Amino acid sequence: MTDSPRSISVTGTGSAEAVPDLLTLSIGVECRRETVAGAYGDAGIRSAAITAALRQHGVDSADMSASGLNVRAEVNWQDGKGQVVTGYAASSTLTVRIRSLSSSSEILAAAVAAGGDDVRLNGLSLGFTDPAAVEAQAREAAWQDARTTAEHYAALSGASLGKVLTLTQQSGFQAPVPVAKMQRAVAAESLTVEAGESSVTATLGVVWELLG
Repeated sequence: MTDSPRSISVTGTGSAEAVPDLLTLSIGVECRRETVAGAYGDAGIRSAAITAALRQHGVDSADMSASGLNVRAEVNWQDGKGQVVTGYAASSTLTVRIRSLSSSSEILAAAVAAGGDDVRLNGLSLGFTDPAAVEAQAREAAWQDARTTAEHYAALSGASLGKVLTLTQQSGFQAPVPVAKMQRAVAAESLTVEAGESSVTATLGVVWELLG
C-alpha cells in the first residue's frame, strides 16, 4: 500500500485585454397594426429593408441571422365587454455581426433609418473575431498566478513543488466586457461606439505534489 503524496491545491486567475474587432448588434422589429396580416406583412417589409440597408453598407449575409418571429393579439379591458382585441403586434429579432468597427455608427444609422419607428435596438456587445489568442493569454496569466501562489505556500511549509497532479479550468472564460463606451443622442446619426479594450478572464484550479 502506497501513501498518498502530500499536495497543495490552489486557484489561479488571469486576464488579458485586447481591442475588440467585432460588434454584435441585436435589432428588433415590432409592428402594431389592426390586422394579423397587416402586422405580419409590415414586419416582413421592415425586416427586409433593414437587411438590405445592412448589405448596402458591407455587412455579409452570413453575419445576419433572424429569430424570434412572433405575432400576438393585443387586448384591452372594456367595461361590459371584458377583454377586447384592439390590434395585433408582430415582432422579430435580427442579430448582426459588424466586423468594421470604424463604420459601425454609419451602419447603425442606416439600420434605424430603414426600420423607421418600428425598429428597436435591443443591445450591443463587443468581442473578438478570433478569441483564441486572447483566451490563451488569459490562461497563461492564470497559470502563472496559480504557480506563484503554490510556490509561496510550498516555501512557507519548507517544501518544493513536484509534478502537477490535476489541472482544471473552472467555469470557462468570462465573456468580453460589453460595449466599453457608448454615446447616444436622439438622432440615430449621433450614436457613436468606441471600442476601447475588452478583458477576457480565465480561472484554473491546480494541484501540485509537495516534495521535501
